[in-house]
Amino acid sequence: MQTETPPENEDLSDGLDQERIQSVIEAVDAQDAEQLSELLEPLHAADVADLIEQISPPERMALVELWGEEINGEILSELDESIREPLIEALPAEVLAEAIRELDSDDVVDLVEDLEHEQQSRILEALEATDRIGVESALSYPEYSAGRLMQRELVALPEDWSVGQAIDYVRNNEELPDQFYHVILVSPAMKPAGYVALGRLLSSRRDTALSDLMEPSFRTVTVTDEESEVAYLFNHYHLISAPVVDENGRLAGVITIDDAMGVLDEEHEEDMLRMAGVDEDSSLTDTVFQTTKGRALWLMVNLLTAILASMVINLYAETIDQMVALAVLMPIVASMGGNAGTQTMTVAVRAIATRELTPRNAIRVSWREITVGAINGFGFGLIMAIIAALWFGVPMLGAVIALAMLFTLVAAALGGIVIPIALERLNIDPALASGPFVTTITDVVGFFAFLGLASVLLL
Repeated sequence: MQTETPPENEDLSDGLDQERIQSVIEAVDAQDAEQLSELLEPLHAADVADLIEQISPPERMALVELWGEEINGEILSELDESIREPLIEALPAEVLAEAIRELDSDDVVDLVEDLEHEQQSRILEALEATDRIGVESALSYPEYSAGRLMQRELVALPEDWSVGQAIDYVRNNEELPDQFYHVILVSPAMKPAGYVALGRLLSSRRDTALSDLMEPSFRTVTVTDEESEVAYLFNHYHLISAPVVDENGRLAGVITIDDAMGVLDEEHEEDMLRMAGVDEDSSLTDTVFQTTKGRALWLMVNLLTAILASMVINLYAETIDQMVALAVLMPIVASMGGNAGTQTMTVAVRAIATRELTPRNAIRVSWREITVGAINGFGFGLIMAIIAALWFGVPMLGAVIALAMLFTLVAAALGGIVIPIALERLNIDPALASGPFVTTITDVVGFFAFLGLASVLLL
């Protein structure tokens, strides 16, 4: 059996590499449109978008001028928002119109929802009247809702049809979506009653009723549901697609697994950035001012918490003056507490996001984390006790740091689990606000325990 040989200039294993990027830049500098097309046309749209993002702004604009007529909707939808806006502004109107017409309605909504009003109007004008009405309707729903996430391209059939009728309809209809996973069964009032997977449809007898083939996983979401709730539904019930209904229960659109998983990826990325105190909208294309502004707020919060910890140290300044070894060992206590708190906090924030940590099991999980903190505190405290006693020749100093390590790691575990839960109860994003509070607790408890015990037992 012969296999088709890919074109010589197409690398299926690695479509984008530094050599190709450099070749693209050289072709742009030389204004060689033919060579540029040979380099870019074999690439997947996501690779072209990556390449556009990696080159400098002047090179990007020069590429658009030379190759802009070949930029399609898929490339635009893959671009980072901060790069997409100026690129859309630079594209000729007819090129932009053709690119937008290629996209599904959900991709058009995703593309235009964050644009300025003038750019939104420019894109909407490029759509046909029915498509424009659909996109404008989706934009009327709340941000981050199922109505924004859904696409209107779907296959809906009467619930009393047979397999034969469904197959004939699909074969004869020229306006079907390019890809779909289920045939949605609807009542005369256009209310979803179930869906049938394409595999079951194609493998069943023509006289089989579609209602006999409905999937047990059938779920619907409403247009106002938060997209995070929709993503959880897909992940929890292993859905491939889900119909979206309006406030009257009528079919309004469909959400597919790729969009739901995209939401999960975005939320995971946002949580990681928030836990590091970085603006969730930041990107490598931001200016120095934008990046500085996005990070300054939580650096200020960290500065205030550091001052609070320093005030605790200042209370025991005389104790430290009398035994310099305390100043040497303090960073060890603080570092161990900070790392332990971060570990517990990360587990807690992730468990809250995936709904594994609930009010029902919160006490049990908290007790488990405290027990883990106590065991680690005892073990590492014992190790540091031996090291400190041998290092400074003061056996009681070893006992002090061992007890301080135990108290600090227990406090870190307690803070790392309780603070995210408390913030969640107060409707505050635990990923955003937990870090500074947990750090403050571990530092304050650690310094109080270490220096307080030292002042009592050593001096």
